[in-house]
Amino acid sequence: MLQSSIHEARLLALVILVRAYTQGDASLQKQIFNLYLQNTRFINNWDLVDASAEYIVGSHLRYRSRSPLHALAVSNLLWDRRISIMATLHYIKCGEFVETLHIAELLLRDPEDLIHKAVGWMLREIGKRNRFTEEEFLKVHYKSCHGLCSGMLSRNFQRS
Repeated sequence: MLQSSIHEARLLALVILVRAYTQGDASLQKQIFNLYLQNTRFINNWDLVDASAEYIVGSHLRYRSRSPLHALAVSNLLWDRRISIMATLHYIKCGEFVETLHIAELLLRDPEDLIHKAVGWMLREIGKRNRFTEEEFLKVHYKSCHGLCSGMLSRNFQRS
């Protein structure tokens, strides 16, 4: 189903994989994580990424090397890059921001609007939890953000 030409079938496959991952033992989780990374070319829409990356990739790498995120972030495939930033929502929810900020920095000059939106979303999620961290990142990088950060920066300073 994950390789189906039908979008809804791929979405259903991902919903099933997310549920299986969250309920599975370490062996099953590893298999699902590997299957996910082997099939990212089929996870080829923003909703497919957003419904799965945090729960499979982010969760799996929480206590492991984050190097797969970095490889995804520099991939030529748009969906790999979106997976890299969206997976970090798992860490944000745990109060960890370093990985998100690192991936965001790698993606600031990305030519794709869908990446800008995902990076902006993750920065906003950081700001909800730690405004200072978000603002410091934006102060350093606002000139590199292709318009993404300028709106966020002015919004944040209007809250002051």
